[in-house]
Amino acid sequence: MIYGIVGPMASGKNYICSQYEKEGWLSLDCDKVVHCAIVDRRDQIVSAFGKTAEEKGIALLEKDGSINRRALGALVFTDSELLKKQESIVYPYVTEKVVQFIEENKEKNLIINATVLYKTPDLLQKCDKVLYVTANPVKRFVRARKRDHLPVSKILSRFRSQKDLLKKYRDAVNSIPNKIPLEIVKN
Repeated sequence: MIYGIVGPMASGKNYICSQYEKEGWLSLDCDKVVHCAIVDRRDQIVSAFGKTAEEKGIALLEKDGSINRRALGALVFTDSELLKKQESIVYPYVTEKVVQFIEENKEKNLIINATVLYKTPDLLQKCDKVLYVTANPVKRFVRARKRDHLPVSKILSRFRSQKDLLKKYRDAVNSIPNKIPLEIVKN
């Protein structure tokens, strides 16, 4: 079995994954895969965004030459075209790594933990079920502040950007020929 564990920021996806892991499931956190993609695709990212970042006064690189992920996020999450460009660099890498994870663990129960799995239909179709994890917004806000140490404005901005996430998942699973069950899990 392959489950997609999805949902908005700080909804409890990692907690749900940990409960399945206690039962022997293997989990792949796509946020971590994205971080690896940013390291691996550093040169492409600098080439694609370096000039724009410089024009906006954003330091895209750390002193050691690595990508400043927060700076990259500040750049791409404010412009849908820049976000699409970043996704075109990162998502093929993520898809490759997830497919590799699935292939290497064919005989096991697997979890793909990804907020925006709906943006990679090829991966979404590999799921036998999608669990959409949600939680009270106040609880999510407190978790996000404690975990990510982001300014209130950044957290609220991310919450706003994800307000239609459940609808996007409903649309995505309904568009797949062999409709995947979508279950809402309150955490």
